[in-house]
Amino acid sequence: MDVQRILDDIGTDMAARPDRGLAATYIPELAGIDPAQFGLAVALADGRVLTTGDADVSFSIQSVSKVFTLALALGRQGDGLWSRVGREPSGHAFNSILQLETEAGIPRNPFINAGALVVTDTILDGRAPKETLAELVQFVRAAADDDDLHIDADVARSEQAHGHRNTALAEFMAAHGNMRNPVEKTCGTYFHQCAIAMTCRQLALAGRFLMGAPDMPRLVSPARMRRVLALMMTCGHYDASGDFAFRVGLPGKSGVGGGILVIAPGRASIAVWSPGLNANGNSHLGSIAMEMLAARTGWSVFD
Repeated sequence: MDVQRILDDIGTDMAARPDRGLAATYIPELAGIDPAQFGLAVALADGRVLTTGDADVSFSIQSVSKVFTLALALGRQGDGLWSRVGREPSGHAFNSILQLETEAGIPRNPFINAGALVVTDTILDGRAPKETLAELVQFVRAAADDDDLHIDADVARSEQAHGHRNTALAEFMAAHGNMRNPVEKTCGTYFHQCAIAMTCRQLALAGRFLMGAPDMPRLVSPARMRRVLALMMTCGHYDASGDFAFRVGLPGKSGVGGGILVIAPGRASIAVWSPGLNANGNSHLGSIAMEMLAARTGWSVFD
């Protein structure tokens, strides 16, 4: 199978599509990013990294960062984490407060914003945000085997200045006793983790620790790797998670920066990026490209 040719064909198709989605305007620093951009990188189990398009352009990974914070939280708390956050799809928008009101401040899963705030609160564990963020960035650097990864300070400031809804989610959970740190501290850390900047190439390499293939980084136990992948499959695309599983058949986690990290267990770690989003807050072209890639390669957890 000529994976590079498949990628080039997908890149050509994406370049010709007139409907590219809309950037996340509620984060001003993301609103002005050129929607014409598209990148795709595949880190294969044999060590090769294949790319097409703008795979070496840096972007804000946003909620894709939740994969890495969840891995850290499970390493620190183990199954104790599940007393504070559930493992079920939400069926609501990623920033919805509806279920928190009926479920006593326990978010449905770690990948919606409320659940991710609890995970961030967990890894803070009374420490300074700077120390926690340094640990997270070092974890991502180790996963990617690349020390040239940083937090975009401009994006972090933009998020902090306009993160009222996330702050409201955290305050509501604090009222139910599901925040251990001051809300301002947890939210500030969360805004900065979402502002980690990576290229598709770097993100694909960072995802290799979830591949379960020989010679890949071993940063979590096999049991925790399976749990992270299961949640990526069932909850990684918010209220479109079922549709992504149906169309692509692989665990994935999206972010409103336009990035998606997808894992083909034992085969590849895949990162795709295009900043225009669909109605569910997932990359419009990225979702289409992943469906094409899965169909052309035959990669699926349902084989």
